[in-house]
Amino acid sequence: MFKRFSRRVAAAGLARRPVDNEPVRDSELAALPDTVQRYLRFMGVAGRPRDWSFRAHFTGRFRMRPGQGWMPLESWQYNSALAVARLFYMRLRVAGVVPMYGWDTYVGGRGRMLGKVLGLVTVADGHGDAFDIGELTTYLNDAIVMGPSMLLGPATSWSAVDDQSFDVALSDSGRTVSARVFVDDRGAPQNFSTNDRFAALPEGIKRARWTTPLEGWRLVDGRPLPARGSAVWHFADGPFPYAEFRLRDDSVAHNVAPGA
Repeated sequence: MFKRFSRRVAAAGLARRPVDNEPVRDSELAALPDTVQRYLRFMGVAGRPRDWSFRAHFTGRFRMRPGQGWMPLESWQYNSALAVARLFYMRLRVAGVVPMYGWDTYVGGRGRMLGKVLGLVTVADGHGDAFDIGELTTYLNDAIVMGPSMLLGPATSWSAVDDQSFDVALSDSGRTVSARVFVDDRGAPQNFSTNDRFAALPEGIKRARWTTPLEGWRLVDGRPLPARGSAVWHFADGPFPYAEFRLRDDSVAHNVAPGA
């Protein structure tokens, strides 16, 4: 699975290294809202060069619809800030046995969701405006959790809300997505909430509120990382948690070339 993932990332035509390795200065953070500063300091951004990529490996479980059983999940992903990109490769075990592989990608300003049973039979292939917006929003979520310095630039805006939350917006390829981030007293992210994602429902694609609660922050090689998280759709009849992830301590690598 990792070999297939690495080959796809290497073939995506992404930049291989940054042009700027200057550390983030305290003065760059001083102009931001207080809650944003507290968050970025908790995440250890000041004094460290800007992250320009990361690779992560997750395990967990996933389900397609409310009332359906959970399926074991394994995933790899690669995100780059040099030209905003995200490649997420997932394997599910349908009925605990039959493998289904999925790619969620955002490359060149375009999002796509592709799913194949046994890696051969296409069962989902989503693209278009809703997927462009949704995949860019997911990139924003990833950066908030695992690489916040990837967002320090003119494409991102930060807005004050209160002592426990702030708003963030990211622009790319002529579109802008936004979310509200909730933090604790330390600045550790507790949740991410947005209306810029679209759920695939039996009646079609529908915009819905999407949240990603996080738990268990701890330091790994000097970087705060969450132990686990989940993804939740919020529909009119109530919340639907559809994915639960666990992040191994040794599973995140920052500033690696695509396909390395």
